[in-house]
Amino acid sequence: MSDDHTHVQDFFGARAADWDSRFPDDGPAYEAAAAQLGLREGDRVLDAGCGTGRALTPLRAAVGPSGLVIGADLTPAMLQAAARAGRDRDGRLLLTDVAALPLRSRSLDAVFAAGLVAHLPDPARDLRELARVVRPGGVLALFHPIGRAALAARQGRQLTPDDLRAEPRLRSLLAGSGWRMTSYVDEDDRFLALAVRED
Repeated sequence: MSDDHTHVQDFFGARAADWDSRFPDDGPAYEAAAAQLGLREGDRVLDAGCGTGRALTPLRAAVGPSGLVIGADLTPAMLQAAARAGRDRDGRLLLTDVAALPLRSRSLDAVFAAGLVAHLPDPARDLRELARVVRPGGVLALFHPIGRAALAARQGRQLTPDDLRAEPRLRSLLAGSGWRMTSYVDEDDRFLALAVRED
């Protein structure tokens, strides 16, 4: 396992048990972001870096009982917390690295990724892997329940133009990874970038 993976597992593993109680008011933001994917009954969606699975319930509601919802995460403790919360009833939990998904190419309609991009060791490569498993015309939602400036303030750091989620940088990164950005919102109470899988 790489040092990046160990760091991510250590960071999130230590916080998994009380993650949901630290951010108890995020539910409506997750529901609103999941709705932006435009999912339909029977669609197949991946929650990449699903953590405790807060998006699994709205994703299941969107695709219905005939759809497929997969929650993938690198940290066992996060998936255990998702199962304890009963969210494994809404989606299949998968312990895996999003850089090497055990899924067929073009097998999904959409990917939801909350807070994921900042934790990817090689964002261009990893976004290409997400593109691989999505059909052409499928959708990617990169989400965070607070905006870039609010998150930087919470973490006690300065927001800089080279931030990975700054619009010009993210647009270029997505374009080089098989995605075309279609929408970008960065407000105090949410960050949401939507992209479509190119042919």
